[in-house]
Amino acid sequence: MLKKITRFSTFIFNLKTKNMKQISILLLALFTVFLISCAGSDTYRGAWKAMDADGAKYDLVFDAKSLIIKDSTGNSSTIGYTQNSVHIENSVETYGIQLSDGRTYQINFPIAHDESLGLIKDGNGVPMYTISRKAYTTYDEAFRLK
Repeated sequence: MLKKITRFSTFIFNLKTKNMKQISILLLALFTVFLISCAGSDTYRGAWKAMDADGAKYDLVFDAKSLIIKDSTGNSSTIGYTQNSVHIENSVETYGIQLSDGRTYQINFPIAHDESLGLIKDGNGVPMYTISRKAYTTYDEAFRLK
């Protein structure tokens, strides 16, 4: 009887140890995914030429967790951000970001399979800037019917 109890308790101990290892590995994997998901997407990282509806020109640089904004007079500012959403439908990509001051924006690439031209929209989905990797582009130039 004592041997059976000893074997049973050993079995339970090994089972708990095995489960704890699996749980620890799972939690570590989830934490790693969480950390990676907060950084900006490779799709929009890098340098962009932006133009607002009034024709003002800006240079934007998205790093992993910061955005550098330089206006046409050379004034520059840096603000932190986190990516908080990704939506892809029919190859049209939209990334949600939240700035460190609480403002939210959407980075939208409305032309399927083309990530060189896009829009930055405010939290309500209103286009604020057109962005291009190559040149300053107005909304009408970028999205006119071909």
